Amino acid sequence: MAPLRIAFIHPDLGIGGAERLVVDAAVGLQKLGHNVEIYTSHHDSAHCFDETRDGTLVVHSIRPPFPRNIRHKFHILLAHLRQLHLTYHLLRTDACSYDVFFVDQLSTCIPALRFLARKRVVFYCHFPDKLLANGEFIQGKMKKRGGILKQAYRFPMDWLEEVTTRNADIILANSSFTSGVFRAYFPSIVQEPRVVHPGINLLSYERVSNNSEPDILMVSSDRPTFLSLNRFEKKKNIALAIDAFALFKQGLLEAGNNVLLQRSRLVIGGGYDSRVEENMMTLVSLIDRAKSAALSYTIVSPPSAKTTIPPFNMTIDDPDVLFVLNFTTAQRAALLTASSTLALLYTPANEHFGIVPVEAMSSGLPVLACDSGGPTESIADNPPSAQTGWLRAPEAQGWATALVEIAKLNPDDRSALAGRARARARELFGMDAMALKLESALAEAAEMGQVPVPAALWFGSFITVALFSYLMAIIYAS
Repeated sequence: MAPLRIAFIHPDLGIGGAERLVVDAAVGLQKLGHNVEIYTSHHDSAHCFDETRDGTLVVHSIRPPFPRNIRHKFHILLAHLRQLHLTYHLLRTDACSYDVFFVDQLSTCIPALRFLARKRVVFYCHFPDKLLANGEFIQGKMKKRGGILKQAYRFPMDWLEEVTTRNADIILANSSFTSGVFRAYFPSIVQEPRVVHPGINLLSYERVSNNSEPDILMVSSDRPTFLSLNRFEKKKNIALAIDAFALFKQGLLEAGNNVLLQRSRLVIGGGYDSRVEENMMTLVSLIDRAKSAALSYTIVSPPSAKTTIPPFNMTIDDPDVLFVLNFTTAQRAALLTASSTLALLYTPANEHFGIVPVEAMSSGLPVLACDSGGPTESIADNPPSAQTGWLRAPEAQGWATALVEIAKLNPDDRSALAGRARARARELFGMDAMALKLESALAEAAEMGQVPVPAALWFGSFITVALFSYLMAIIYAS
């Protein structure tokens, strides 16, 4: 296959599961010989994955004139405008030099790339935004939230998402769960999304050999450790981990046995952005939860992240709960592979896929996750001979019972489970497997040739570009 020149378009290249997928996909395609560059509206070298700042990947960060929100509102409208600004930059500069575009999360730019640059587009759907914003899934059905005004505001945004997504030449989804939801809630889109599970670089989860690095010493302990890795967002339901851990500890104390496990700790790490109010409020609520359960806590962050530690930090040595803001790749690997780490606790319900359980499995670490969404595809709970983790309803007492089962695994059973987890991660979720599937989709799209454009669309596109250019001129002049 001839090398392709591929442009990735991603709204905010921070630290999260979607960003991890984009980075691993780009690196995987580069290793296959393709030229990959990433375009984004935000990239902070102090809050990103290593590959986007160490020269592994070429990242074009185009700063938009629009804020992320206005008084914590209008997030999606401004997200559309930010992506249109990014697309405008591409159309004025390098759009025509690429063979194909890979777009994820926001589909706003797809028609412009197809009908103005006349290039094919592959869209990767993590989950429909209309469902993330308008409601939540309860037992497979969406429960709407928000009043009439919000629904009126969201209606054109939801319509735009469906119409622009429909323009993609090839649509991919991160799991069978997401693909099924996509088909149910985008009825006008005939094309069925192909499932391409996120893949990971298995080599980056090998046991850390140098445990003397300052960043690693910051999070290391010989205490039995339960680990939770998620962005500090309410929907990630990290409170479940604290509640279950508190019940687990209380049960051990009441039983009066197993002194070693009574010393166990919970490490909660994830992406944290001081610009995002939800991150701060989620951290505050988790700390209140720990306090109410009489659990000591400390907040840390690696110096390279340049994160401002909130003033309500207890700063005690070796606490019951350790919060790690914007952990480094080395810290993540050290925590996942440490002999003292007992399990990963993955708390989101109805998660679209969830890359963190796969990361843990590739490290040979047992996973406890909710029995819904993507984790039901990545984690094997039954039969016992194939088990790689535990799937439980998101309820603290049930999780605490599972923690007892995990903690009491004998060495032989733990070793056997670790081997099965590594094998499953390698077979189903290796970065090479994902890169090959993406390569096939991108090559198929590129082979479709130049996008034909009817005369009416030429006229409509000209008017759109003219109006957007006028808007940009006013903004830049002000």
